[in-house]
Amino acid sequence: MQTKLLVSKLLDTRDNASPFTLIIDSLEQSARPLWQCYLRRAKVNKIKTIFLSYEALRCPRNVDHFIPAYSLEIPKLQQELKGLTSGTSTSITMLLEYHVSWLTIKGHLIIIDSLHALLSQSSINISSFLPSLITPNSSLAVVYHSEQPLCHQPSYQPHPLTLLKFLATTILTTHSLSHILAQKAARDRSVATPVFGLVEDEEGIVQGLGSNDSRGVVVECEVRRKSGRGTEIWFVLPPPVRQSGLRASHDDIVLLEDHPLYLRPADENASQQEEDYGEVSFNLSLTEKQRRAREGVELPYFDAQKDGGGGEGGRILYDMGVEDDFDEEEDEI
Repeated sequence: MQTKLLVSKLLDTRDNASPFTLIIDSLEQSARPLWQCYLRRAKVNKIKTIFLSYEALRCPRNVDHFIPAYSLEIPKLQQELKGLTSGTSTSITMLLEYHVSWLTIKGHLIIIDSLHALLSQSSINISSFLPSLITPNSSLAVVYHSEQPLCHQPSYQPHPLTLLKFLATTILTTHSLSHILAQKAARDRSVATPVFGLVEDEEGIVQGLGSNDSRGVVVECEVRRKSGRGTEIWFVLPPPVRQSGLRASHDDIVLLEDHPLYLRPADENASQQEEDYGEVSFNLSLTEKQRRAREGVELPYFDAQKDGGGGEGGRILYDMGVEDDFDEEEDEI
């Protein structure tokens, strides 16, 4: 329950839970449903949304201020953002709208639908530009397309994605629900997990079957707390239910291990056996969480393989005592 509350708090952008959120998507699963969820929740929570568009030609739903950033220079863009977040917008209409509703505003949410146009400009230092958009009363959510190449990559500097992951306080990676289910089914049968899209390395295949599943989006969430300790959460964001006048609730978020399609058949068989055999004092089946914990345990014999390397075998370490008779000739053998 606490995990779902943490995810809801991040998506609601309440109490400045995550000042800088990095969303990584691919051709297999677009980030569009995720930032649409941000916009819906911001509308319910009375948070002003500013949408910087480098791909969208039309203003999405639930957006308060739409800025076609692809047609603006960086100084002009920074000036426009500063006016919207501080209440001194150059537009008279925006100024009046801000002063009428300033009593109910609980913050600002800035969304950039694609970073590649900014990363491809050699004159922009992304490590200083993006943090400059964040204020104590505003949060930033940006989208990075993992499979889209960059036109410009600076030399002798870390990759832009590495730098973005270092700056981000929350990293959200989208996956197709169909692909996650196929990979889990392969692991349960102890066969090779399938790959999809460009990873298949097959001529003519760009996007795999089952991409952008309409049943929901699987999100791999990495939350970095103020203490420095990171928390990894996998959850499923189902498609929105079109009902007017309803407040966003915590029920629209389902943890991946609790999703009906992700439940292991062994768990269902175990529950059936409990009904057949009654209450027993032991359980031979493992839950998904227990199975992942077991796979993460490092066994002792792995230490012997690190130093010697593969194929060299293990080593026997023996400490000689006082009663041992040391013989150099035998030791050489």
